[in-house]
Amino acid sequence: MSQVANETAQVTRTLARFIVESRPGDIPDAVIHEAQRALLHWIGCSLGGSRHEALECALATFSEFSGPREAGIIGRKERVDILLAALMNGISGDALGFSDTHLKTVIHAGGVVGPAVLALAERTPVSGRDFLHAFLLGIEVACRVGLVVYPWHYARGWHITGTAGTFGAAAAAGKLLGLDEQRMTWALGIAATQAAGLREMFGTMCKNLHGGRAAQNGLSAALLAQKGFTSSNHALEAPRGFANVMGDAPNLAAITDGLGTTFEVSQNTYKPFPCGVVIHPVIDGCITLKAANSIAAADVRSVVLRVNPLVLELCGRKTPATTPEAKLSVYHSAAAALIKGRITEQEYAMSCVSDAEVVALRGKVVATTDAAIRGDEADVVIEFADGKSLHHHVDYAVGSTQRPMSDADIETKFRGLAASILPATAITQLIENCWNITKVGDAAVLAKLATARSI
Repeated sequence: MSQVANETAQVTRTLARFIVESRPGDIPDAVIHEAQRALLHWIGCSLGGSRHEALECALATFSEFSGPREAGIIGRKERVDILLAALMNGISGDALGFSDTHLKTVIHAGGVVGPAVLALAERTPVSGRDFLHAFLLGIEVACRVGLVVYPWHYARGWHITGTAGTFGAAAAAGKLLGLDEQRMTWALGIAATQAAGLREMFGTMCKNLHGGRAAQNGLSAALLAQKGFTSSNHALEAPRGFANVMGDAPNLAAITDGLGTTFEVSQNTYKPFPCGVVIHPVIDGCITLKAANSIAAADVRSVVLRVNPLVLELCGRKTPATTPEAKLSVYHSAAAALIKGRITEQEYAMSCVSDAEVVALRGKVVATTDAAIRGDEADVVIEFADGKSLHHHVDYAVGSTQRPMSDADIETKFRGLAASILPATAITQLIENCWNITKVGDAAVLAKLATARSI
């Protein structure tokens, strides 16, 4: 059997070996910088979501069951055990729908891996360099596992952040715990058997729970493996393993191809709008038309959208009744963007969701799918009652890999999300420590800055 064939037949162990043997010095500077961007972005999203009702409910439910209060919850004063901290910080990271997105799989990896490694860093001192390296590896594993089963897995109804994300959290936590190859293989197997999350839950608090459980389950997988808890050595590739059970004709080579030379974090994107990423091209087009033209909603006869099929599959809610539903509605997002000229949290507040002008324009939005339209592309036509029309084609949405958010954009987003949670000095220190994390002696400083003096 050739080396390539053997690796494909043993992808779980091959992946485990890569995680164990990878060293910070193996990672190109550009990849390290992208991991720093992902880290800063995730903490910002968790700060923004630290008062979300899903987190409040989960914390009220589980706080009394916490073990040793070793770890903080980003943006809050409470302390809980590390497994609960991973759960809570995973919930808050996804609460606003603002999380990072690996567009090839639509996985929000940073928001799952980050909570696992931050919780561990609070329990056992770890250098910023090793912390970022583990974080980066976790993102790599989550995305590569996602590539194995995408798109069938997602189309079938699995929430890929909850499933593939569990592997990423286990890999990152296992790296910080110093697992050997066998124990890392077990950790991936323990993660595989816990991987879950259903797309039916989108629009409810359970969508946020998926990311939290993935972080918590991944961390628990690594901790169990550290103590010798066994699993299959072939959890990914076996006939009844993750790839074959949860994928159709899975691409196992996605694990091994370019492993250690190409890095999926380089394909990560960051959302300029707090909603489903597939809606972003439409929002981009509507905002562009609004900025360049005087548009009165009452004069609009119809808003005609041509979009990728995934848009209506994920975000086809015509009459959203709640904020989470509105964030998954291309109809609401288009109408709000054309009326307000922007999309922020305010455009998904119930005051906007139920606004008569927005509701009326929402009813005039018509969306059709076109398989030739990419996920980061959209076509927008506004037709007016007087027969005139406006047209804008979005080749690549803002925030996509072709039009990425700059470092300054991510900082601005971070400051906006953190402004009501932390003092300005703590915000600035957090930003500086994320950009300079490889020089930080103790990565737990991130948790201290993100929780100290919080409201």
